[in-house]
Parts: sequence; structure tokens; C-alpha cells
Amino acid sequence: MAKVHRVQFPPGETNDIAQDEAYFYLREGDKKRRIRLHDYDKLYEVPGLYEQVLYDRLKCQSPSKVSEILNAAVSQTEEYVTELRVLDFGAGNGMMGEALKNYGVSRIVGVDIIDEAYKATERDRPGVYDAYYIADFSNLSKEQHEDLKSWCLNCLTTVAALGFGDIPPQAFAEAFNIIQDHGWVAFNIKETFLDNRDETGFSKLNRELILSEFLDIYYLERYRHRLSITGEPLYYYALAGRKNGNIPKGFLQSL
Repeated sequence: MAKVHRVQFPPGETNDIAQDEAYFYLREGDKKRRIRLHDYDKLYEVPGLYEQVLYDRLKCQSPSKVSEILNAAVSQTEEYVTELRVLDFGAGNGMMGEALKNYGVSRIVGVDIIDEAYKATERDRPGVYDAYYIADFSNLSKEQHEDLKSWCLNCLTTVAALGFGDIPPQAFAEAFNIIQDHGWVAFNIKETFLDNRDETGFSKLNRELILSEFLDIYYLERYRHRLSITGEPLYYYALAGRKNGNIPKGFLQSL
């Protein structure tokens, strides 16, 4: 049985805190640590803490939702989810990889930028991924790029990692371009990132990509990603579609 950690959320006056600045306190003996929900390295270091806070307490359901819509999109064709060779981008501690595994996906390659994510996956979900890379997709080496291409990946998934500066637009474009043409793409984004009033680079990339010739949308659904630390629902869009071609450098520069 997993250890139950002593977790305390801050009082209600935190309503105005931005989503990526939300935090909680972890009590360990007489000590109390303040940890942001986006401090992934600190979350992953403590076995079961990420799952307890994000999934048990805040009811996150994004890995199951994004894998579900990916399956629904592929089912519209004569292809099968079991034939997918997935690049799970921003794989974290393997929650999405585990969800994909439940659908019988053929191959799953995990990628994250922090070593703590890989260590947590090996500790908590060994065997979920066929390979796991620690890599910065904003600055991939030629060797890393060729190694990833050798997997002949035909699907890209990204869950709860887009926006808030977690993954730069150019890094997402690099991952998108590694996937074979006519491969599948499934990810989720906060609903405000599709709002024209949001002028951040990643928001613009998502809006333009959805409308571009590089991606055909098969499935788009608004759903409750999780609860905020004050109990309010946070809504995201889950999207699944098919890649038509690489994102050119000029497309990113125009944003």
C-alpha cells in the first residue's frame, strides 16, 4: 500500500494565484515544505506524492481522457491503436504511458527534460516505456534526433505539459516533426490557450496549428482537467488529429 503523505493546501485567500503558481505544504515530521504543483522535480522525488496530490486530491483525469480520444480518433479509420508507435512528450512519471499501455499500444517512447521524471518512472512504473530519453527538444543533438527517428514513431502525445513555459513552442514543433507524416497527434491544453486574447507564443501556435494544413482535427472535446487547489474546476480541451506535414521554421517565426 502506498504511503499517505501529510499534505496541506493553503487557505482560501489563494483564489487569485495563477494556476502555475499554485502550491501546497508537505509535512514531514516537524518540517513543512512548500511545493508548487509545477515543481515537478520535487513532486517526483517523493514516491506517490504526485499521484496523491494531482490525482487523488485534485481529481486529474487527463491521461485517461487524452488516451480515450486518441483511441476514438484512430477508430474512425481502418487503422488500429495497437499499431501505434508513440512518442510520449513530457512523459513525467509515466501516467500517460500507463494509460496508453492499457489500450495495447505497440511501442511507447517517453521523453522528459528532467532526470527526476525518468527516475520516478523507473521506480513506480518500470516497463511502461520501451525507451525513455532525457532530452531538451529546443536543443536536440544530431545523435539524439537520429536515435529518435530510428523508432519510426507514428504518434505524438503530450498531457498537461503545454503552456506555462513547461515546453517551449519550438520544442513541441521539434517533437511534432519527428513523427511520421500521416501519424497521429493527441494532446490537451488549457481552454484559455485557444482564446484570441491570449497572445503568448504557445497559445498562438495552438490556434494556428489547429487551423493549418499541417494537422487535420479528428476529435476536440472540452472537459474538466482537474480541480484547482480551492476546489474550482479547471477546464481543458483534449485534441486528437492527424499530421499532414512538418511545421516549418517560418511558421514558428511568423508567430
